[in-house]
Amino acid sequence: MLSVVSLALAVGVACSSREQPATTGAAQDAAGAGTVPHGDHNPHHGGIVLMKGDLHFEVVPDGGGHHRVYFTDAMRADLPAALAQSVSVTIHRTDEPEEVVPMRIDEPGESWEGTGRPIERPDATTLRVAFTRRNDQPYWIDVPFRPVAAPTKHP
Repeated sequence: MLSVVSLALAVGVACSSREQPATTGAAQDAAGAGTVPHGDHNPHHGGIVLMKGDLHFEVVPDGGGHHRVYFTDAMRADLPAALAQSVSVTIHRTDEPEEVVPMRIDEPGESWEGTGRPIERPDATTLRVAFTRRNDQPYWIDVPFRPVAAPTKHP
């Protein structure tokens, strides 16, 4: 009996002195969110978060045809919309001509916004988001259309 208790104590001490495994996956993402560069890729406005270098941008498409683009830095702090000299959203629908949505900076200067035709077939639609920044090459990316239910405001 004494040897069983001794063995249990030895195993217990060995287990408690082991180094804890590194946090991985979702727990690491949640722990690092907002504390390290690129640690937060959650949408702040209900859209799709993408990156170009250290610049994050969130595309917020709407099935009714209203679209927004927000910019944030590597830590996901809001950046003024005027960071970009031009922003465009082009809607690609299967078997239809492409639609370029005229974009402009919203009144508070937080995002670029524009309104086009409603999206009737989300599964057959992609968006091309393009922008230009001062001293930078023009950039564009195609993303699948995923409408947001209701835009949210990040605190």
